[in-house]
Amino acid sequence: MRILEGEKITKHFGGLAAVHQVDFDIHQGEVVGLIGPNGAGKTTLFNLISGSLPTTSGEIRYKGKKITRLKPHQICRKGLARTFQSAKLFAGMTVFENALAASLFGTKRTISVPDAEREATELLEFVELSTAGEMLAKDLPIGSRKRLEVARALATKPELLMFDEVMAGLNPAEVTQSMELIMKIRNKGITIFMIEHVMKAIMNVCDRIIVLHHGSKIAEGTPEEIATSRTVIEVYLGE
Repeated sequence: MRILEGEKITKHFGGLAAVHQVDFDIHQGEVVGLIGPNGAGKTTLFNLISGSLPTTSGEIRYKGKKITRLKPHQICRKGLARTFQSAKLFAGMTVFENALAASLFGTKRTISVPDAEREATELLEFVELSTAGEMLAKDLPIGSRKRLEVARALATKPELLMFDEVMAGLNPAEVTQSMELIMKIRNKGITIFMIEHVMKAIMNVCDRIIVLHHGSKIAEGTPEEIATSRTVIEVYLGE
């Protein structure tokens, strides 16, 4: 079943086509990667899907219903959450308070404070931050900041979670930890669409990969097909 699909998605900034006539579909339960050189339009496409930017043309559908031009909070409350390249945390609040705020206000449900506190505790355990609850978010190292943002996204109860370079800036051990976390999230039944430059991760966790270049889709296929594509090698992977 298609959970997310886009048809001829286009975004112009003045005379520049940052995304041009991109078609895509994500099936429920998949892990799909989105790769391409810097400036290829990957984050712009995520911004269009999540409502951070309006499309110039084209249509985006979530679970069969048009979400083009909905506001970000409306899209989030339909079950589509995202993270950002730079974690957008409440820097002056503790790790636990960040998770608690997401549990209390991240969905349209009504939840009691004790239930939200319990949920926040469980989320921090899930992302392996249970011992950091009293730390200020601004004092966390980059890998822990990214995991806290994942916990906050999970608090919104998504059916589809979009990761924007969740492994950027991480050391090899942290990359492995993030890959394990992605598989744990998938095992919870959550569909994943991820932008990533760490090819080890993309090739090992994704079922399918979409490649953008200069705003256009130039390839799509399994990790094996993408790794051996002459076009992708020439514009992105290298020999």
